Amino acid sequence: MRASLRWASVLGAATLALAGCGSSGTSGSTTAGNTPPAPPKLAMQSAVGAGEGTLNLIAWAGYAENGSTDKKVDWVTPFQAQSGCKVNVKIGNTSDEMVALMKTGQYDGVSASGDATLRLIYGGDVAPVNTSLVPNYATISDFLKDRPWNSVGGQMYGIPHGWGANVLMWNPKVVTTAPTSWGAVFDPSSPYQGKITAYDSPIYIADAALYLKATRPELKITNPYELDATQFQAAVELLKAQRKLVGEYWSSYTTEVSSFGAGNSVIGTAWQVNANLINGEGKVKVETAVPSEGATGWSDTWLVGAKAAHPNCMYRWLDWITSPSVNAQVAEWFGEAPAQTKACDRTADETFCTTFHALDQDYAGKISYWTTPTKSCGDGRGNACEDYAAWTQAWTQIKG
Repeated sequence: MRASLRWASVLGAATLALAGCGSSGTSGSTTAGNTPPAPPKLAMQSAVGAGEGTLNLIAWAGYAENGSTDKKVDWVTPFQAQSGCKVNVKIGNTSDEMVALMKTGQYDGVSASGDATLRLIYGGDVAPVNTSLVPNYATISDFLKDRPWNSVGGQMYGIPHGWGANVLMWNPKVVTTAPTSWGAVFDPSSPYQGKITAYDSPIYIADAALYLKATRPELKITNPYELDATQFQAAVELLKAQRKLVGEYWSSYTTEVSSFGAGNSVIGTAWQVNANLINGEGKVKVETAVPSEGATGWSDTWLVGAKAAHPNCMYRWLDWITSPSVNAQVAEWFGEAPAQTKACDRTADETFCTTFHALDQDYAGKISYWTTPTKSCGDGRGNACEDYAAWTQAWTQIKG
């Protein structure tokens, strides 16, 4: 984040109007003969005792600010004073990195996105969470609870934090006609060849699947994370064709911010926070929108490490980070909808929650949230879908 950034000055970004996007809200549901395996049985904390004095976190940049980025942006220092838990934060640049770090057992918790959570849950790296020990959980938006990316079999494995859509971003001085479709980044005859950017992760295959869901109905894609062999191959082929158009892939937000600032990229998939940072720097101005096909997105969840050395401090953090005032601060700083419903009364910008559709269940239900692909299709097809290992292998082939 840049110290000069002020969200209030950039929240005039395009209001995201979703249309035609299928929700992944039923992903992971089960039918007879199609029950996914149970995760490892791990103990769930039954009470919160005295803090252990230390808390080791893995977090997305902007989720655990202590004033070092901007002295006015600090919710870690007050937490330390209140809890007595000294917070150490390791920034996770990608979901894959977060998963690898949590496997070391050195961290008490992580702010995981849906493309990582099931890997952590089934890998035995995070413990089921006792929501009764987190008072602020009661007023978290109900549409973020017990979802395929943060629970298994009705058991929550974390506390929802914030959510949003993956948007299409462009430089209007170069892309003079505002795009209305993701076809702008998939069109083989695109005039922006070499200056298109895309997210560097196997989960990006879902973006291609979402586009195909709208443009190739014969594939019968209902959920971009539940792809059988035919559907999966169609998405992979689309991305292989797109590879010729892409000048640069990004996984760290700073990479995309720099690329647009230097003019190396002019259009591509983005997070709203990236657009806010670019516009805050002032080198170029960008615009964002959710195209007609809809969008993938994220719903981040704070999970407790299975081997957490400081579980009491972690539970105190879960309640702190989802408290109304703190969740509001995080949401405005990062550029996402807060999970805490009461946060909307605490935002500095009174229109913030309207802009980000924070309390709009219909809007939230139209986002295809990142969800770890598994062999279980979640419907009558049984275990016919490609799992994350197949997605990872395919992504390596796509990039060449």
